[in-house]
Amino acid sequence: MANSESDYKEPDIMSSTLIFPKEYKSVLSLRDTQKAIKLTKDTFQKKLSAALNLDRITAPLMVTKDSGLNDDLNGVERKVHFTMKEVDGVAEVVQSLAKWKRMALYRYGYAPGEGIYTDMNAIRRDDDCDNLHSLFVDQWDWEKVITRENRNFDYLKDTVKKIVGALCDTNEALKAAYPELKTEIKRDVFFITTQELEDMYPELTSKERENAIVKEHGTVFIMQIGGILKSGKKHDGRAPDYDDWMLNGDIFVWDETLSLALEISSMGIRVDENSLRSQLIEANAQDRERFLFHRGILSGTLPLSVGGGIGQSRLCMLLLGKAHIGEVQVSVWPDNMREECAENNIILL
Repeated sequence: MANSESDYKEPDIMSSTLIFPKEYKSVLSLRDTQKAIKLTKDTFQKKLSAALNLDRITAPLMVTKDSGLNDDLNGVERKVHFTMKEVDGVAEVVQSLAKWKRMALYRYGYAPGEGIYTDMNAIRRDDDCDNLHSLFVDQWDWEKVITRENRNFDYLKDTVKKIVGALCDTNEALKAAYPELKTEIKRDVFFITTQELEDMYPELTSKERENAIVKEHGTVFIMQIGGILKSGKKHDGRAPDYDDWMLNGDIFVWDETLSLALEISSMGIRVDENSLRSQLIEANAQDRERFLFHRGILSGTLPLSVGGGIGQSRLCMLLLGKAHIGEVQVSVWPDNMREECAENNIILL
């Protein structure tokens, strides 16, 4: 294994939290970019649904606060919420659909081996605005029923490989339509746990470790996110009530345009009754057991499942060789960011 300090190269130019690649210019025009975005999304969701046996369904933009269905992400992000004219209580704009999807599998009667996917649009008011992050989040949220025998690393890894295969197939279709695009994605996935990664690079931060390992291997699935490592720190935060922290992970692909590890998907085998109890205790969140969703898991009413989210704008910016997520989605940006980006040939939509 190569040493990260000699192997990892910092991006060319930095301004606060922004990355400006030297001599950057979009490969595609604004008009061709819009056409390529549609081709990317149409192709990938077809490939994904075929690979994982998923039906497309509709999904909510908001849920009630008392339902317990909203995603808590790292547990500290503030949700966008509001009261309603004709409905009691408080509604929250979703942060993701990690819990809602599992309820949908139960309500719609899906069997093991079958699943769903949907377009998820969210507002995350506490996200940073930079090359990769926006207040507006768009992703494909998917969920699939599994058996208890499927709750293992082999099944998780096989699912990851199918998703990466769909990504690579989409990239090939896009380059056939736009030969000027040069993005390369490795089909072979390198698997590593967060503890193995910390043992390998103990002197680096978690983000630096991600960059080091993904630069070396191209496509990487970093497993077991949410629990505390030997160092006493977490690799990254994860809500305690959807992923099983021992059977989850993130898919990363090396982004040549930005010279960094780009997270494409957060996913995992979901909690069962045992892992939910233990993770709620570790997170000091046992009060959530009062919610219908959590009671459904603890009682065995809700099906066992695997699922995740795949960033639509992240995927588009990767395949189209873009330097900023604002080149493939419309959002709200600080004025000084728009100015700095324009000065460096990055045109935000």
